[in-house]
Amino acid sequence: MKPLDYLLIGHVTKDLTPSGSQLGGAASFAGRVAAALGASVGVVTSAHPAFDLTQLAQTVKLHRVDAPKTTTFENVYTPNGRIQTLSERANPIHANDVPQAWRSASIVHFAPVADEIDHDVIDLFLGKTIVGLTPQGWLRGWDENGRIFPKPWQWAEQYFPKVTAVILSEEDITSQMLIQYRQWAKLLILTKGAAGCIVFTEAESIHVPTLPVREVEPTGAGDIFAAAFLMAYQQNGQNPVQAAQFANEIAAQSVTQIGLHAKIQRIKQYLAEKQETTPITANHHK
Repeated sequence: MKPLDYLLIGHVTKDLTPSGSQLGGAASFAGRVAAALGASVGVVTSAHPAFDLTQLAQTVKLHRVDAPKTTTFENVYTPNGRIQTLSERANPIHANDVPQAWRSASIVHFAPVADEIDHDVIDLFLGKTIVGLTPQGWLRGWDENGRIFPKPWQWAEQYFPKVTAVILSEEDITSQMLIQYRQWAKLLILTKGAAGCIVFTEAESIHVPTLPVREVEPTGAGDIFAAAFLMAYQQNGQNPVQAAQFANEIAAQSVTQIGLHAKIQRIKQYLAEKQETTPITANHHK
């Protein structure tokens, strides 16, 4: 196995939709986007051996921990927000599941969806590389019917101050959790859908608006934002506001399409159009 630019850790998922099941999970969305942005990407995940990951494997290296089940979600979007249900869950991911050759990746993105990653996996990377957390899966509990609800992550106070960036959706946390997490994280990004995002540094908070688009399907937008943010943050000399602007643009393109493949195609098209005027890696001043 060769070293990577971008390592993702988290479950791929089977997402149940009115039009059938689709490949999902933060690792799928973020992995495909990081690859579209030019990174060599690896994903450490767990799923049933028969679960078809061809769509992901075309552009991403996979290390699958075989499991009796594949993590399965159903998302229902209502005027009052998302109702999410978890019906099946793959195996937990442990430190020894991460291939040795992948541990030197330039960016490591922890992308749990169902509390599946042991917290000690983070210790493999602290102080060695850019470490991004999209901790939504650590902030989820579920009842006996699989209905998802927000819960605090017991390891947040220990790990948020040690990682490069924590990226969260306003749908994943309560206002009280946000107050606490802002105090712990060196850099926290709160995504707000069509309202863009807020960048919280240790010194200030900055609202970063996004592009107005016609939203068709928001699934995966936060994960796509996170990958674009971490890639831009690494490339631009670690300017979080500029990285957030770029990530907003990429996430906005994704919500205009249905399904992972269509979202990635639209992002690639947008990048090609953007490249004609300004390259992604243009110089930015702090």
